[in-house]
Amino acid sequence: MHKDIATPIRTQEILKKYGFSFKKSLGQNFLIDPNILRNIVSHANLTENSGAIEVGPGIGALTEHLARSAKKVVSFEIDQRLLPVLEDTLSPYNNVSIIHSDILKADVEKVIADEMPGIDDIMVVANLPYYVTTPILLKLLNDRLPIRGFVVMMQKEVADRITAKPGTKEYGSLSIAIQYYVKADIAMTVPKTVFMPQPNVDSAVIRLIKHEEPPVKVIDEDFLFVVTRASFVQRRKTIYNNLQSGLPNGKAQKDQILQALELANIEPTRRGETLSIQEFGKLADALHPVFAK
Repeated sequence: MHKDIATPIRTQEILKKYGFSFKKSLGQNFLIDPNILRNIVSHANLTENSGAIEVGPGIGALTEHLARSAKKVVSFEIDQRLLPVLEDTLSPYNNVSIIHSDILKADVEKVIADEMPGIDDIMVVANLPYYVTTPILLKLLNDRLPIRGFVVMMQKEVADRITAKPGTKEYGSLSIAIQYYVKADIAMTVPKTVFMPQPNVDSAVIRLIKHEEPPVKVIDEDFLFVVTRASFVQRRKTIYNNLQSGLPNGKAQKDQILQALELANIEPTRRGETLSIQEFGKLADALHPVFAK
């Protein structure tokens, strides 16, 4: 067994060896606690036949633990300065591919086909860069990748919004956009002290497991998300008022909004955060004939 990368001393040694300095713009916070890393990987339930996709491997702390558990690991790293570091730190493992690319621009489906032929159990496991957590998750969900789900670390506040239930103050269009695709729960919270440098925010690991079927069938998925975003334009306003300002030409078509709410059996005076994803589905279908582009 090789010496863990993720200890404070070893991390310092590696950073010093390569004269590496953290880039705030890339949201670089490296994990320095092997127990936390083992815990993250355990939540992914990987086997020796699984594949793991990682975003932002840093110096390879989590990558190494994934390489010990999975058949194949593919890591996307945007920072060119880390490529020689990773080549060095991960040299003991022959089942890791580092892709020098921005995950938001990458054709991840093609990478999976090229790098993981024959692997049909794939999880995304990553300590996500906090400043682009939401775009990364939404891209990987919208790309309809052949994956089982995600175990990802992020800012706790974002994790709370993603896993929120109707009727809570955290619940919003992001909760719905993600819970439409996956079952979401918080696997663990993580203290600031296990990172170098320490972030200013608390962190959490969430587990997202893809639904076999979406929790609601709708005419038009994209339009469902248009409606949910419109419903939360101003949280304190009623759904009726929000839809007027949030939908294209909504003010001019108040009557049609009222009719759609009635058709979906939703009181116009309710607020967006009280509606379940099923109710949003009914509402989107009722509004679709008038407002869908």
